[in-house]
Amino acid sequence: GDSTSSENLYVKGGRAATRRESVGSGLHLYRPEYQKDDAKTDSGKLWALMQEYLMADDQTIQKSVVNHLEYTLAHTRFGASKNSMYQAAAYSIRDRLIESWNDTQQFITNQDPKRVYYLSLEYLLGRAMRNALINMDIEQNYKQALEELGVKLEELYEEELDPGLGNGGLGRLAACFLDSLATLNYPAWGYGIRYSYGIFKQLIIDSAQVEVPDYWLEKENPWEIQRNDVKFPVRFFGQVTKKWVEGVEQSKWEGGEIVLAQAHDYPIPGFNTFNTINLRLWKSAPTSEFDFSSFNQGDYFKALEARQRAEFISSVLYPNDSTPGGKELRLKQQYFFVSASIHDILRRFKKKKRDWKDLPGKVAVQLNDTHPALGIVELLRILVDYENLNLEDAWGIVYKTFAYTNHTVLPEALEKWSVELLGSLLPRHLELIYAINFFFLKKVADRYPNDNHKLNVLSIIEEGFPKKVRMANLSVVGSHSVNGVAAIHSQILKDDLFKDFFEMFPKKFQNKTNGVTPRRWLIGCNPELAKLYTEYLQTNQWENNLEMIAKLKSFATDPAFQKRWYDIKLSNKRKLANWIYKETKIHLNENSLFDVMVKRIHEYKRQLMNAFYIVHRYLSIKQTAPEKRKEKFVPRSILFGGKAAPGYLNAKRIIKLIGAISKVINNDPDVGDLLKVVFMPNYNVSNAETIIPASELSQHISTAGTEASGTSNMKFCLNGCLIIGTMDGANVEIAEEAGEDNMFIFGARVQEINKLKEKMRNSDPKDYIGETLDKVFNAICEGTFGFKDEFKALIDTVRDRNDHYLLCHDFYSYLEAQEKVDEVYRNRSEWLKRSILTAVTTAKFSSDRTIRQYAEEIWKIEPVPIPMPSIKPDNRQKTVL
Repeated sequence: GDSTSSENLYVKGGRAATRRESVGSGLHLYRPEYQKDDAKTDSGKLWALMQEYLMADDQTIQKSVVNHLEYTLAHTRFGASKNSMYQAAAYSIRDRLIESWNDTQQFITNQDPKRVYYLSLEYLLGRAMRNALINMDIEQNYKQALEELGVKLEELYEEELDPGLGNGGLGRLAACFLDSLATLNYPAWGYGIRYSYGIFKQLIIDSAQVEVPDYWLEKENPWEIQRNDVKFPVRFFGQVTKKWVEGVEQSKWEGGEIVLAQAHDYPIPGFNTFNTINLRLWKSAPTSEFDFSSFNQGDYFKALEARQRAEFISSVLYPNDSTPGGKELRLKQQYFFVSASIHDILRRFKKKKRDWKDLPGKVAVQLNDTHPALGIVELLRILVDYENLNLEDAWGIVYKTFAYTNHTVLPEALEKWSVELLGSLLPRHLELIYAINFFFLKKVADRYPNDNHKLNVLSIIEEGFPKKVRMANLSVVGSHSVNGVAAIHSQILKDDLFKDFFEMFPKKFQNKTNGVTPRRWLIGCNPELAKLYTEYLQTNQWENNLEMIAKLKSFATDPAFQKRWYDIKLSNKRKLANWIYKETKIHLNENSLFDVMVKRIHEYKRQLMNAFYIVHRYLSIKQTAPEKRKEKFVPRSILFGGKAAPGYLNAKRIIKLIGAISKVINNDPDVGDLLKVVFMPNYNVSNAETIIPASELSQHISTAGTEASGTSNMKFCLNGCLIIGTMDGANVEIAEEAGEDNMFIFGARVQEINKLKEKMRNSDPKDYIGETLDKVFNAICEGTFGFKDEFKALIDTVRDRNDHYLLCHDFYSYLEAQEKVDEVYRNRSEWLKRSILTAVTTAKFSSDRTIRQYAEEIWKIEPVPIPMPSIKPDNRQKTVL
């Protein structure tokens, strides 16, 4: 194509304008043009009608919204509900997304760069409306236009349901990565599953977690585009037949059952760019609607059986895999989405005629943990069985194409599938896994002769009963790059978890410290703080270059800046307090320290240690003379949130203990506003956007060496929240950036853990637990908070030489850190200084930085920004197809 000179673009300050300036210019903006042989033939009128981007003036927005209200939703002007106005506004916004989405896909197809494909079983996207408006910089346009229609945009935001497509940090990270990929103009696609039901909706009844279905698609979802033209068959079960052709054995997988993977696309807009990438989610469907023969014979249930079996695959995120049926369904989910994704990737690659050896030069596939690991085997199967490549050549292509991100250091969390199940469900894949393993172990034996230990540890197949396929080993063997997600995590992978792999392939291992998108986790959730940054920096360019906020360090002790900072935090605290009262009917003291711990409930994350501290603080208040309590104790509101896996008994007991403690403390007149405890129900992305900006202290207190990274710690830091935590996960690097003086660090270091566990197992429990913690245990076990037997069983998991996560050991340094928190909070100026310094020195933890590192060091891809629009229709950038 011939590029347009800058005079034809909207020009600002002698340069081509950004998207923000272009959209706000009020000018007609003409889209890049794609044409065949410089001739529009008979479609000239069509081209003319689609040549402009939709304008962002009040009248255009209003007309678009009311048109969707009547013509898309079939509502009248007499009875439009708040939800129907949300739907209409969402479709109007989606129209603008689709323009950029279509132009991005067309331009990248024409340029044909190398693309990255991100495979993840989870995406915690959060609400789409506000994020889209912020990234396209038309939030104020819509706010003003809708106000004239008598509608408040803020109320429409609340109508949107969170997509239930993830569980925790893994899914939220994937969503942040997509935002950064689009913002940085990288050619990228995301792939996952369109679950009908999310993990579950959490209710708290009588202090206990109760799970109810999370049907997030209950109301129409305007953000997705159903692609009836994109479907792939996916086979399960069956058998493999062999035949010899010209001296070569060929395999054919046939029989079994086939379901369809149907595509649903979600446009992901970049910030201040016209690039909009795609997230493609697969929904399972039957190959035929129902068995007409059975229906005619009167067997109506059997007529629908195949359909229901097919639809189950994409019904629920993480089905309970404690039963054989649950295990089978979970493995089906993993293969279903990688099979459809790999076929879709290859369909795109084959649009141009080229050699298969060129695939790694055009395609990079990133595995977000081991869930998509079968993609390695699926690509190998297609190349060998369909494209007739020999196994060695095909494996060389596969190896150069895939890269693997590990997200856990807990050995029990590494996926393994029984050989029996995998062989039944995916017989050809099991054959290929054995073939991969055979050739790999041959290399191991050549490198380490007569070393059975190496063969056993490195093998993809775990011997024993039952035999199992180690998905982590498959991911490492089948990928040219393996990375951890924080410096300490990546070192643990090399020193411990994958020690033998690292010894054999040291260049394969990298670190890519996680990051979070500042669009949602600062600009979107804390707009007043973003305005303060823009005012003091005298530019909004920091929004695309977060490192610029470090210039504000000099204002950390400035009284005027501190006053503004305090007022913003107080306003956010009031907003959170109102939400908590609405959800729980608990009043919070807005002048208390808001101390927050929100994350998945798990023993290694040590919410239980926080609960022990609350009991200790409560007992201390009770034992202090009433007239001295206010002088001795800083008022605190301790807030929890997070879900426990339905089958995880101890995690659910921890939630119940926190709820029971909350009921006693919050209703004790001796305590009053000095201490409040709240378990916030159904923690999700939208709730987090209210909780995080209001938080003053955030707890990240996992046992050293157990948390891969964590990303919520980064979100809290971006919003000026101080961290109390162990030197685990990304806390280590946060301490390097913000300074340990601005954190409250405690607990054993990773290199001490094994010796401390040995000491714990060989110590007298009474001496190990200590007097202070023993009082806490007694209060709980004596029934102070009710549920005596149940809570005694929970305490017994740590006090009888079985404190696997070293709660009792770390508790005493935790107490010291908490005393330091109180001391610093009493000095408002000192607290505000630390809060400001934490926020403005942790720009490293933007996902933009992370994605640039992946792009440059693993994927080897370049940005491909689509051409800017022109203000002259005849002088647009033209690309010849």
